[in-house]
Formats: sequence, C-alpha cells, structure tokens
Amino acid sequence: MQTLPRRFGLLFAVAVSLLAFIALPAPSAQAAEVLLSQGKPATASSTEGVFSARSAVDGDLGTRWSSAFADPQWIQVDLGARAEISRVALTWEAAYATSFRIEVSNDAQTWTVLHQTATGAGGAQSLSVSGAGRYVRMYGTQRATAYGYSLWEFQVYGTGGSGADTSRLLSYGRTGAASSSQSDQNCWECTPARAFDRDPASRWATSSTTGWTDPGWISVDLGTTAQIDKVVLQWDPAYAKSFQIQVSPNGADWAPIFSTTSGTGFKQTLNVSGTGRYVRMYGTERATPYGYSLWEFQVYGTGGDPVPAPPLPSDPANPPRLVWSDEFGGAAGGKPDATKWRADPGTGPNNELEYYTDHRNAALDGSGHLVMEARKEVTAGSSCPRDPLSGSTTCQYTSARMNTGATFQFTYGRVEARIKVPKGNGLWPAFWMMGADFLTGRPWPYNGEVDIMEVLGKDVKTSYSTVHAPAYNGGGGIGAPYTLPGNADFSDDFHTWAADWNSGGITYSLDGRTVFSLDKDQVEQTRGPWIFDHPHYMILNLAVGGDWPGPTDAGTPFPSKMLVDYVRVFQ
Repeated sequence: MQTLPRRFGLLFAVAVSLLAFIALPAPSAQAAEVLLSQGKPATASSTEGVFSARSAVDGDLGTRWSSAFADPQWIQVDLGARAEISRVALTWEAAYATSFRIEVSNDAQTWTVLHQTATGAGGAQSLSVSGAGRYVRMYGTQRATAYGYSLWEFQVYGTGGSGADTSRLLSYGRTGAASSSQSDQNCWECTPARAFDRDPASRWATSSTTGWTDPGWISVDLGTTAQIDKVVLQWDPAYAKSFQIQVSPNGADWAPIFSTTSGTGFKQTLNVSGTGRYVRMYGTERATPYGYSLWEFQVYGTGGDPVPAPPLPSDPANPPRLVWSDEFGGAAGGKPDATKWRADPGTGPNNELEYYTDHRNAALDGSGHLVMEARKEVTAGSSCPRDPLSGSTTCQYTSARMNTGATFQFTYGRVEARIKVPKGNGLWPAFWMMGADFLTGRPWPYNGEVDIMEVLGKDVKTSYSTVHAPAYNGGGGIGAPYTLPGNADFSDDFHTWAADWNSGGITYSLDGRTVFSLDKDQVEQTRGPWIFDHPHYMILNLAVGGDWPGPTDAGTPFPSKMLVDYVRVFQ
C-alpha cells in the first residue's frame, strides 16, 4: 500500500523526540546487564508497508517498525532463552502510545505485566523493570495519533538469554521421511527432501493416490540428539488443521512438544522445547480435501549434526551504489549494447500476437534513448493465436524483447528505469525481472517474477507492479494498480519506475513516490512462500495482444514505440 506522509506537526514531534534522545540519553545500563534483543527474531500484530518488526531490533535508528492504524497492536522479541529483564528502552517515532504495557512470557502465550502506563509521552523512554522470560513485548492499547504505533528501536536489557549463535538451523539437508509422497503432473517429485532444502519454491506433499487421508506425517533425522527450540512450517494450501510436532530418540517412539486443533496454514513459527534426534509433523486432520503439503519444515535448536546452509545474500549498502547501467548513448540506428542486452526472439506467451525479432525492432535514436518498436508486419512461417483483424494464425506483428540473462544477474538492489510508453489498444509495454533459474530449467512461476512496470495501451492512465510465485501468480499475483497525479496519461511523458528489493521485501515507486510495498514476513503469513531471495535478470519488452491487454483494433497506431531513457541498478 502507499505510505501516507505524516502531518507537519508529527514531523516536528519526530525531530523533538530525536533531539531529546540525543540531548538526554537513557541512563547507562548497569554493569551486569547487556543488550539481549538486538538481532533477535521479532514479530508484530501488524506491519505498515516495509516497516517490519525486525527493523526495531536492528540497532539502526534510521529504520523502524510501524503498525496498522488501530488499537490494540504489539511488537515482541524472542530472546532465544529465558532471561532476567532489568530494563526496556523504547525510541518512539511520532506515532507513539499513550497507553501501553511491557509484558514478558515464557511461551509467547501467557503474559505477565512488567510495566504499565496510561500517560506515555513518546520520545526516548528507558523503563526499569523486573521480571524473567524468553519473550518480551510492547502491547499498545491507545494511540497518541490517528496513525498506528511506530518504534525506531525496541531494546531489552538484562542477563541470561541466548547468544546470537546458540540456536541454529538443524534440519537443512538432513534426511527426511514421510507417510507418502506425491509425484505427478501437479507436484513432480514432491519428496520429503524438498521440505528441508531451504528452497521455498519446492515442497513435499502426501501422495495424491494413497496419501490424501488422515493421519499424514513428515519427519527429519537431525543426525544426533538435539535440543529443539523452534519449528517453522511454511504450508501449501493443503495444510493441517490439527497436528502435533513430535520428537523421538530413535524414529519409533514419539513424544509431542506442540499440539493444535486450530492450525492456520501459511507460515507458522512455533516456539517449542524438546529433545530428540528425530522431529516430526504429525497431521491428524486436514484443512482441505487434499493431503498435507509443506514448502518448508525448518527445525532450530542446539546439538544435532547440522549441515551448513549456504549463506543468505547480503542486503544492499546504505546508501547503495550504482553497479550497472545503460544510458543508451550512441549513434542513431545503433543496436543495444551486446555486453548488456541479448535479444529474445520468438513468439510471446499469454496468447500474444507478435513475433519478437532479433533486435530488428530495437535501436538507439541518437538522443540517448532506446526505441522498441511494434510494427504491423507478417513473419512468414511463424504461428500465433488467430488475429481478430485478419483472421490469420501467422504472426501479423513484430516487436522487441531483450534481457540481461546472459550478461547480468543480481540479488537485491534498487532497480530503476525511465520509460515513455505507447498508447493504443492491444499494446503492452513492460519492465520486469525473472528468477535466473528459469534459464536453467525451473519453470515459471517457481523461479519467481517481479513486474516493475506494466501499462496496458487501452488504459494508459493506470500502471501495475506485481510479483508472481507458485502460491500467487497470474490473476492471483500480489500487486496493485496506481495512477499519476491528476489522472494524467503515462503515454504523455517519461516516468521513472523503481523497485527497492532487499531481504525484507520490495518497495515500488513511481517518480520517487512510493506506490506499493510488499513485506516478506506478511506475504509468508498471508499468501504463501516468498521466493525472491536469489538472482534475477531484467527484461524489457513491448507485447502486442494477449490475454490481459486484449487485441489490437483498427485504431491501434503502427508503428508504436516504447522509449527507454535509462536502466540502472544500485546495490
């Protein structure tokens, strides 16, 4: 959603709060206490855009958590182990709480109040408290403004807790077993190993011929005995309404460490405590007529015989630096830089009507622009869906499509292009990214697709930004339409589309204005697995016809031109 600007008064309050924080720092921590919360897992009742819970425990006063505009709301941090809590420091954004509680819990279910106030003043607060537990939360019951709750930092001090490296992923690459496995056209080789590969686009599922029954289970062998403290389940829509998490010393004798009859599906993070070599999800009641299916089954704790997982990609620098660009300089008639772009000739997907040529429809204009041109011309020997105007199934149009798949692939960054789109029924200009594993055989949408700009020629007052993944794609992709100020036409001038992409999600902007944000945690908890944390490549194309834009008509202008001023990537 679009992040609304704060009122001037609130901005002034932010400045006052931060000045107070700088001028009057919180009392120094006692000698025995240490900061327990920084970098630990954090969750919240809700998130506004990209302002996720993790941003309040990252030690960075330039990032924050923000909630929905409603009461009550909360943010909590998992310290990893039971700790003695001596102080909680809150650094509020202008959207602060007048009434809130600081609470502690051993299981994130039953809470004890350590501090309570109905006269919160915002700013920087250092609260001396006394209590013990693994989880600490700020529970807000009354907002001071019409906005939500927002914290630059939520810091918990005390003694005990767990070190940053005590609890780790134990299940990656370990041997799995299951009651059954599916392997057909709907889920090919959906074996137990797929749930333990830390690949959110592959999954395990019970057999469609023998396994859509109760009970159904999947287990993992951790190699040796381990102390289990967390299990993360990323469910396919075929999830368990009733299930247990069980542990075993030998893979035969099982003891439950978690049980529910009200499973919610999607992503479930279960804080548990148990000891065993084997861990199992044992489903006793399916939520759908189908079986049980998990994209990911992750077990965390200490001990075991963990296989080191590949390192996760690094976020872009702050501020990011330019790492790749094409400004499209050069003489008129010159072709796109072959060290940066390769033509992608052939017919298009989605029942499109064009034939993409080998750069014959792409050229520089001598004024710093790339021109991608759609023409009404027949490609002999080609095959396209029937053209409504001519009735022919030979492709009646040509156009341009090119990508950086062979020259430049990257993970995370700010991806930006300045483009002028054409107008006319059936035209479909786009700037987008595909997961690079598409080039090595992984089919769409399992590779992931990130659409930065799509405009339909029949409605050049609206642009779209969308992501596609196995659990949400096509018409079910996660995205949003947006317009220009004054409802102007996109085809009248150049506009700059950008996607800021990192480990926490994607923020889309138009001409510097945020138009849509995707928070990774929120997507995983409400729509399905987030599959975009791996290399992608960029694509520019101008399609003609197709399922979404519809066909051309007698009034569609040909040739039609999509002009690209530049494409840049910052990391």
